[in-house]
Amino acid sequence: MAKGPWLENYPAGVPVNIDADSYSNLLEFVREQLKKYANKPAFECFGKRLTYKQVDQLSDQFAAYLQYRGLRPNDKIALMMPNLLQYPIALFGAMKAGLVIVNTNPLYTSREMLHQFTDSDVKGIIIAENFAHNLEKIIKDTNLNLVITTSIGELLGAVKGTLINFAVRTIKKGVPKFSLPNSVSFKKALNEGKKYEIESFDNPSHRVIVHQYTGGTTGVSKGAMLTNKNLVANMLQMRAWFGDKFSGEGEVALCPLPLYHIFAFSVNLLAMMSFGAMSVLVTNPRDIDGLVKEFKKNTVNAVTGVNTLFNALNMNEDFRKLDFSQMKAAMGGGTAIQKPVAEAWEKITGLRLVEGYGMTEASPVISANPFDGNARIGSIGMPIPSTDVRIKKEDGGIAGVGEVGEIQCKGPQVMKGYYNRPEETAKTIVDGWLCTGDIGLMEEDGYFRIVDRKKDMILVSGFNVYPNEIEDVVAGHPKVTESAAVGIPDEKSGECVKLYVVKSDDSLTQEELIAYCRENLTGYKIPRKVEFREELPKTNVGKILRRVLRDENKVG
Repeated sequence: MAKGPWLENYPAGVPVNIDADSYSNLLEFVREQLKKYANKPAFECFGKRLTYKQVDQLSDQFAAYLQYRGLRPNDKIALMMPNLLQYPIALFGAMKAGLVIVNTNPLYTSREMLHQFTDSDVKGIIIAENFAHNLEKIIKDTNLNLVITTSIGELLGAVKGTLINFAVRTIKKGVPKFSLPNSVSFKKALNEGKKYEIESFDNPSHRVIVHQYTGGTTGVSKGAMLTNKNLVANMLQMRAWFGDKFSGEGEVALCPLPLYHIFAFSVNLLAMMSFGAMSVLVTNPRDIDGLVKEFKKNTVNAVTGVNTLFNALNMNEDFRKLDFSQMKAAMGGGTAIQKPVAEAWEKITGLRLVEGYGMTEASPVISANPFDGNARIGSIGMPIPSTDVRIKKEDGGIAGVGEVGEIQCKGPQVMKGYYNRPEETAKTIVDGWLCTGDIGLMEEDGYFRIVDRKKDMILVSGFNVYPNEIEDVVAGHPKVTESAAVGIPDEKSGECVKLYVVKSDDSLTQEELIAYCRENLTGYKIPRKVEFREELPKTNVGKILRRVLRDENKVG
């Protein structure tokens, strides 16, 4: 049972707890929504729409094909594609066939693919042809015996699909040559599947149905084992947290974050599906002009994103001219939303940006700001229903109000463990508490704030310096687009702060920026070095990779 000072501040109508056993498995929930909203549009991509009924039928065909090709319940299947209509069909088809889904970032190198596929012992894969050349390099070293390839335009209709594929393959040269002799196309798999029936299988609540790999930004990528109950619980927690925000009457949710990422997977795909919403799948979120066009074409009621995405939209002239009167919710996660970004968003859209917090290991949402107008900029909000959160101090004690320590959480959404890594699991889940590795604090009324990640903390002459604080200050400078602060070796202080900056105005100098920091930060936090870059290294969802920048400065 959840307990804590935050419960007194829960929005009206949001329950303290959810019943994580109200569905025996995730597939039961999915089937219910596919039937309940059968005639409503479920997904749109490049202007092509599929109804819930069409997704149901196509995923049945796909499931039957997977079983016909010899994949058995609990075999692993990799889904490796950007946001396309093929994704939900493949996902629900794999679930209906009893397979374990291994979501795979299509931008992975061959080495990263090999690690993930051998670590999970993947038997089948659905892969966008743009990335098939990387699979060709490593397939002989895997146990893959079913390869299904798909093109960007494959489900978009004869005319539009042909045009898009021509543009991707010929004009943009986006499909390097590959040879996978025994592969089949997605369409062929769907057509073949019509001939077969789906065989039943046991699917209890404790069964693992997803291997969601951690980002690998802090070491080797590990497969978080997410069960039926984990994913059902997090969907129900988010559905409860939204309260009466969505009516279930034709809402449209814009999905620029990739569905293979756990945030979009749980919030956009599952939670929004519980309202019968239509998800507009954005294949290339880095194309900000294209993203703005999706806002123009659709009456968008909800959008998810990360700090860098919201920042890019804020700076787009066409975006600032849009009508946001129908927007009900904008949700940010992945990394801290910077105060200047949140303030600019609210000024432009009239809607407060609601920040949440989660981890792959928690399916992923742990806490969120309320949607009732009481969202706080700079806060990760309160623990969602059926979730306890505490702050553990370095000395092992439990922190009081305002004291800094590691954020730990407990709830039905916490993973079973890491696949084949019992020692790592034992370090991460201690006495039922998920140790997040994030440093934070709880305010008096139960709102939480993240200070930074343990591994990103900079130690200057014995003082803890948190990159988030520096980056938040620097984000307020009018000539800065984005920045990253890292610790680099220093003979006098052990480490000092180095700042990497992307300018929005070429006139910005190192001296001007350091002077600005001096006005807003105490002495030991002020960057000693500033390096200007055209762009900063990022993960697939736009998290700035401080580790990559830090590694550039390693000695020896």
